[in-house]
Amino acid sequence: MLLIEVDGHPAVVAEEAQGVRRILEEIRADEVHQASDAAEAAKLAAARRTALSAVARVSPTTILEDTTVPRSCLAETFAEIERLRNKYQIRVATFGHAGDGNLHPTALTDERNPREVENVHAFFSELYEKVLAMGGTVSGEHGIGIAKKGYLLRQVGEGGIAVMRRLKDAFDPAGRLNPGKVLADPPGAPAGPKQGGTHG
Repeated sequence: MLLIEVDGHPAVVAEEAQGVRRILEEIRADEVHQASDAAEAAKLAAARRTALSAVARVSPTTILEDTTVPRSCLAETFAEIERLRNKYQIRVATFGHAGDGNLHPTALTDERNPREVENVHAFFSELYEKVLAMGGTVSGEHGIGIAKKGYLLRQVGEGGIAVMRRLKDAFDPAGRLNPGKVLADPPGAPAGPKQGGTHG
């Protein structure tokens, strides 16, 4: 399902909405539904706002990630997610922001099943490889954190890491912000967490 919103002066909104409908009909969308008023629009938008809480009820463990691809690669990325989901025999729900290519593939699993969790990690690892090959990024919203730090160098290169290091040194010379994370901290900086991390 693709939610499209237009805003502005009523006359402009009406014209743009008509143009959107025309494009959707040209590409043979299965169904096109246009909200008749603000209340109906809010009801449609609620589908996106409640997506995570809805899928979180499916399995005991929900692993939500975020990755961003060029918008021209969205359809290919969805196809790749489906291929990998079948390959690793896991359940995945995907939602996100089509306007900027930011997707949230969400694995629905059970952390008490080590084999299944292993398949989930393999799924994300292979997906990230594909995303980087498309010119995308392994995080467009949640940040790199501990879970994805192995991909940072490949994504931004040595030069990018050097710039990040200089910026961090300028704002955090004592290494107190996010100690023990992606970039090496100065001697004597507080120790970071030994394990764990966020979903990003």
